[in-house]
Amino acid sequence: MVTALLLSGCATENLPPIPDGIPPGPGTPVPVIDIDAPGRTAAQLREWADNQSDALNINSTALQAYGYAAAVMARSKPDCGIAWTTIAGIASVESKHGTFRGARVGADGTVRPPIIGIPLDGSPGVALVKDTDGGKLDGDPVNDRALGPLQFIPETWKRWGVDANGDGVIDPQNIDDAALTAARYLCASGGDLTSQHGWQRALLTYNQSNSYLLTVRNRAAAYSVGRRA
Repeated sequence: MVTALLLSGCATENLPPIPDGIPPGPGTPVPVIDIDAPGRTAAQLREWADNQSDALNINSTALQAYGYAAAVMARSKPDCGIAWTTIAGIASVESKHGTFRGARVGADGTVRPPIIGIPLDGSPGVALVKDTDGGKLDGDPVNDRALGPLQFIPETWKRWGVDANGDGVIDPQNIDDAALTAARYLCASGGDLTSQHGWQRALLTYNQSNSYLLTVRNRAAAYSVGRRA
C-alpha cells in the first residue's frame, strides 16, 4: 500500500483523509452528457465542475476537460476505466492545471501564454530528445520541448493528439485537446487502469519515475475524496 502524503503546514482536521492504494479513486461521478454535441462539448460539465472547483483548487474549465476526457474514454474504450482524477493528478504535477508561471486557461480551454518546457538537451537530469518537428510546435529547431498543460513532446503529440473542443485544431496548448490526448495515451499504455498493474504501467509510460507516479497518485487520491492536493 502507498502511504498518503498530507500537505505539510496545512490545517487538515476538517478534511477527509487521503485514501491509500492504487489506483486512486474515481472521484465524483461524471454526469451523462452528449459527447457528440457540436462545439466545446466539455462545457456541458460546467455545473459539475463549478460545484467542486473551489474545494479542489482546480479551475472549472480544466475540470470540465478532465471529466469530458473520462466520459469519451468510457464510451470509446470502456475496458480502460480511466478516471478524471488520474488526468487531474497528472495535470496538477505537469502544469498546475494550466497555470504554470502565470498562464491561464481561457473559456475555450486554450492556455495563454503557451506553456513550453526546457530544452530536452541531455544536460544533467534532463532527457536528450533531438528535434522532431522543426521547431513548429515548441519553437526549438535543435531539441524537443514538452508542450502545454499535459506536457507532451512534439513527436508524441503528432501521434496521439486529438481535437476535443470541436474547433478543428489539434492544439497541445488547449486543455480539452491535451486532457483527451493524455487519456488516450494512458489507456493505450496501461490497458485496464482500474487495476494496480495497469495504472502503474500507464503512469510509468507517461513518465518513467516512481516518485512521479507516487506524487500523481497522492494528488489524484486527494481529488477523489473532494479535497485539494
